[in-house]
Amino acid sequence: MRMPIIAANWKMNTNVAEAIELVKAMKKKLNSISGAEKVLCPPFVSLTTVSELIKGTSIELGAQNMYFERSGAFTGEISPLMLVGLCKYVILGHSERRAYFDDTDEMVNKKVHTALDAGLTPIICVGESLKQNEAGETIEVVTKQVNAAFRGIDSPQGTVIAYEPIWAIGTGKAARGEQANAISGVIRSAVANLYGDSIAQEMRIQYGGSVNTTNIAEFINQPEIDGALVGGASLKAAEFIGIVEQTAKIKKAG
Repeated sequence: MRMPIIAANWKMNTNVAEAIELVKAMKKKLNSISGAEKVLCPPFVSLTTVSELIKGTSIELGAQNMYFERSGAFTGEISPLMLVGLCKYVILGHSERRAYFDDTDEMVNKKVHTALDAGLTPIICVGESLKQNEAGETIEVVTKQVNAAFRGIDSPQGTVIAYEPIWAIGTGKAARGEQANAISGVIRSAVANLYGDSIAQEMRIQYGGSVNTTNIAEFINQPEIDGALVGGASLKAAEFIGIVEQTAKIKKAG
């Protein structure tokens, strides 16, 4: 059985003081929940502080992005060597990075290479736009993104993939569970074509896009979906705890 994974992407929200309060509000309860991996991805400025707060718990830490060079004259960037030892996970290729900062498939691939080389576990985001969805191009787009992300990678080494339809992120318009499950199956098939069925069956696939306590069960009950990449709802302690609780309960029962 694949261990479900729920990751909180706080995006560009919370200062250090607010991050401390949010972690304190959810730490004890999250730590007590077994049967699901919990990951907090705060802004860069709070990584060290949050790392100290969750030390000794079952909660993992992740970064929201990184650059593909290990060091050098790249003002304002964060390298994988700065994150390793502090974080276990790093989100790569989020649709907001692709849309607002021109992260291309090639750049995402470079980041996957350097993240794995440094010992970080990528959470690779893939997903289609509303226009692509309506044109029936979802399978083509997502398969292309998966293939591009792993180009030249000998082994995915525990990499997680998050399917996040762009039209569902921050809009309140989540995909249906069956839709998300079907595309997660497409993603798994793409991984199988690259690395074989055994590795594909081990890979965890999350859904991301307007996830909350009201709809999480619809996704977690799907056989191809192993968790969620949670945005806005992860900024509310009770909401995020509820998502993790439901996930652990459903997957244990299944």
